[in-house]
Amino acid sequence: MYHDWLGNTVTADSAATVQGIDDFVHGFVAYETKAVNILATADNDPDCCLANAYAAMLYMFLEARQAPELAAPYLARAEAAAPGATAREQMATAAVRAWVDNDILLAQKLCAETAALFPHELATVKAGQYHHFNLGDAPGMLRLAEAIIEANQDLAYAHGMLAFGQEQCHLLAEAEQSARRAIDLQHKEPWAHHAIAHVMLTQGRLDEGRVFMTEMQPTWTDLNSFMYSHNWWHTAVFDLALGDHASALAIYDDHCWGLEKDYAQDQIGAVSLLARLELAGVDVGARWADVAGYLKPRVDDHVQPFLTMQYVYGLARAGLEEADQMMASVAEFAETAPEFQRAAWAEVCVPACRGLLAHARGDYSATVQNLGPVIPRLEEIGGSHAQRDLFVLVARDAAER
Repeated sequence: MYHDWLGNTVTADSAATVQGIDDFVHGFVAYETKAVNILATADNDPDCCLANAYAAMLYMFLEARQAPELAAPYLARAEAAAPGATAREQMATAAVRAWVDNDILLAQKLCAETAALFPHELATVKAGQYHHFNLGDAPGMLRLAEAIIEANQDLAYAHGMLAFGQEQCHLLAEAEQSARRAIDLQHKEPWAHHAIAHVMLTQGRLDEGRVFMTEMQPTWTDLNSFMYSHNWWHTAVFDLALGDHASALAIYDDHCWGLEKDYAQDQIGAVSLLARLELAGVDVGARWADVAGYLKPRVDDHVQPFLTMQYVYGLARAGLEEADQMMASVAEFAETAPEFQRAAWAEVCVPACRGLLAHARGDYSATVQNLGPVIPRLEEIGGSHAQRDLFVLVARDAAER
């Protein structure tokens, strides 16, 4: 009988498979590149339910329309092996199935049940937080973290998960306390660093926030492109708020864009930071063209409204006709979007995209008319407070102009 690094029983035929599972779970919660080792592990052990379920989960984090197709073979193998697996492994597989089928409400339900029954099943619980995050459900994020924290008091990553849930629920003092507890347990906990950045930005502790993130930077090693670039993105936001435009632009060039240019999160991080730089009066030169070249394949890619809005803006700022194509595509998609998210697509994302497209082209009246009215509903599109603030800044800029 094998056990993973969190003490969970694992149905596997070899220690190598368990090591691959450990690499995935620890890599996932620590945002480290070793998480991708699960693909080779699953290929080497096609009869391991959990390894294949996790491989399918990894593909779903691509946040691209082809993700379910890429995940499908691994999920099929996981489901074939599920009858011989533990209840925890079966539940993890079912949660991934719901995600692949885009039944996100069922996925949330299964993740909540997992948290209650198997509080050391961190991968499924963290994926559940992700689902709530994308639907703008901050209380749901917090409930999941609270459900597992008692069983994981000695685990930095659990406190980091709790901290971000608290921050998104505006419990700023509690969030900072949880994040600092995580860092006390493990100094290299980038998600806890990220939570503190959110707290300090919200509270206007700009100098302190920049100093804190600078102090944490030496620990940002072996991170995946999202976590590495996103914590640097937060550092750049502090720079912009403090008027240090040169530093923010240097961070864009050196740490935010160019790591994984095909990845959704890297793309929207680049769009968001370029837009913020321009709103601060910085000439970003030809940088839009490079980013937009990687956005072209996203024209019919409508995984999340929060992502789509930034794709449209990036394409438009680069002057590409694909911006109009994506605008038409998202308007059509919104009419038949999944019921649980249709209002967010049709009533928030579509008018917001029209406003962003107008702003990118200098039509500030149209920006105010389309983007302005949906500002109070931005939470519905997902993303964090700090990320959605971009759209508030765009609306404000248009109103002033």
